Amino acid sequence: MISIDNLSVSFGGWTLFDEISFLINPKERIGLVGKNGAGKTTILKLIAGLEQPTSGAVTRTADCTIGYLPQQMQVADTTTLLAETAKAFEEVLSIEAEIERLTAEIAIRTDYESESYEKLLHKLNDANDRYHILGGDTRDADIEKTLLGLGFRREEFNKPTSTFSGGWRMRIELAKLLLRRPSIFLLDEPTNHLDIESIQWLEEYLKNYNGAVLLISHDRAFLDNVTTRTIELSLGKIYDYKVPYSQFVTLRAERRAQQLAAYQNQQRLIEKSEEFIEKFRYKPTKSNQVQSRIKQLDKLERIEVEEEDLATLNIKFPPAPRSGQIVAEVKGVGKSFGAHHVFSGAEFTITKGDKIALVGRNGEGKTTFARILIGEHEPTEGSIRIGANVSIGYYAQNQDDLMDGEFTVYDTLDRVAVGDIRTRLRDILGAFLFRGEDVDKKVKVLSGGERSRLAMARMMLEPHNLLVLDEPTNHMDMRSKDILKEAIRKFDGTVVLVSHDREFLDGIVDKVYEFRDGGVREYLGDIWYFLEKRKLESLQEVERKAAPTKSAQQAVQSQGKLSYEQKKEQEKLIRKHRKAVETIEQQTAEVEAKIAEYDAKFATATEYNEDDYKAYDALKQQLDHLMHEWEKAVYELELVEE
Repeated sequence: MISIDNLSVSFGGWTLFDEISFLINPKERIGLVGKNGAGKTTILKLIAGLEQPTSGAVTRTADCTIGYLPQQMQVADTTTLLAETAKAFEEVLSIEAEIERLTAEIAIRTDYESESYEKLLHKLNDANDRYHILGGDTRDADIEKTLLGLGFRREEFNKPTSTFSGGWRMRIELAKLLLRRPSIFLLDEPTNHLDIESIQWLEEYLKNYNGAVLLISHDRAFLDNVTTRTIELSLGKIYDYKVPYSQFVTLRAERRAQQLAAYQNQQRLIEKSEEFIEKFRYKPTKSNQVQSRIKQLDKLERIEVEEEDLATLNIKFPPAPRSGQIVAEVKGVGKSFGAHHVFSGAEFTITKGDKIALVGRNGEGKTTFARILIGEHEPTEGSIRIGANVSIGYYAQNQDDLMDGEFTVYDTLDRVAVGDIRTRLRDILGAFLFRGEDVDKKVKVLSGGERSRLAMARMMLEPHNLLVLDEPTNHMDMRSKDILKEAIRKFDGTVVLVSHDREFLDGIVDKVYEFRDGGVREYLGDIWYFLEKRKLESLQEVERKAAPTKSAQQAVQSQGKLSYEQKKEQEKLIRKHRKAVETIEQQTAEVEAKIAEYDAKFATATEYNEDDYKAYDALKQQLDHLMHEWEKAVYELELVEE
């Protein structure tokens, strides 16, 4: 579908890519990974045709269409949410007009045997096919499903786009992109502006999407759940792994160990050759051997190994000063801004050593509560009492924007540091990947990830026993997130985390507070416990809507027998659910038969075939999914048959 052939990109005398090549096949799910500055975004822009390589080519098939979502983009603000999203179907509307024109022309033609009449029929057929492929039949339903999946509410559909925040406006662009259904999605950090529920919805959408996906993400769980292939960019070359991210990490460690061994062997060879050349350079009897060694070194392809910064793994927060057992008592807290109600009913106690996650859809009050907790906002209802000797360290979502762009990296820390810690500023900056000339850079030229790391380093200068961190991992790369995660895990104080990164929260938090529909709910468990409970609760909500309440059933009984129309409607509903059960049972039987074929094949196999085992695993996963769907379908049938 897309072929990248011997692609090179150079800036002045510096080479970003050096003759890299790879193929993107239909329906592939690829994660693009590498250090910040490795060129991941540049690759997406080259494929999208927004930039041109120094040499080499990007070749696309004639029918290949591209949907590109950059990290930041200009979004329209002159219309409503629904009208703006509907722009995704501009091609559909154009095809509709073409179908009407062709249909009208065919209706008045009588030369049924002519070549031109046959061409008209072919054109109409092609237009209809394209119309169906682009979702013309279901566009209104698709718009609604996509907007709801990305976290919008129905009552917001007619709101002007100008009233949405930057993060929500990025979601509008993502919705339009998904609805266009291109051959391939090029997604650059698509989860940055999404909450947990929307990320899970997007995962399911991309897994079931009929086209290909090439994405950049620092969300490990998202990469593992969506991708099946990982391409790493390192030192201008690519390394292609046919596995998801977590397996790639293991394989990469093995490759790096081999690279390191080869590099060390080569360095010994170079050292010995240079010693020989230096020792015998001026001896006529050894001139041929010296020249031979010089030529050998000139021809040698030097092995490069990307620098690994292991020292950063030792970063830790300063020990927490002693505080009382009760860190904060939250009693019936709520917040409104004028007529706009954000949340109410927050009722819980934060105790010493708690590690808490605040989750929920954007705009439900997570950041607002964090700001109430640190004293930046006052609650409009209820009260909050901070415990004895509690010292709060706060990291805001826009913390990196609050720093003066004209200060250098070093000055940013130096201006807030006091006492002996000022002698260790370079060590602290080095631990956050700022070393050498980096410390003299001005804040305004730093990347988003670099500014986030600097803001975190600044917060660590002063000991606190309560850390309130609002989306601390936005723009951070995998390494920086791992460092921060380990530091929080080892911190002996209390932590309140606002985050949508499930993998980051895993292993840190032991309580989850969900902000949802204007209220706050407590889950006493880790992030995966919360997600599992939410799935079950969502299903129960659907079931409660599907099943009439006892009082409703009594009301129906008191009215006597069902009317003819009601009976007819119920029978229609029962037929529909029975058909769904039968369809799933038929699909299950087909999958089980294929699995049985593979079982028989493996029993007599004499060699390992990776493709067969991949297909076998995929069938097993499909069977699990079908069994789950069958249970739901049977339950729904039982509800309507009662």
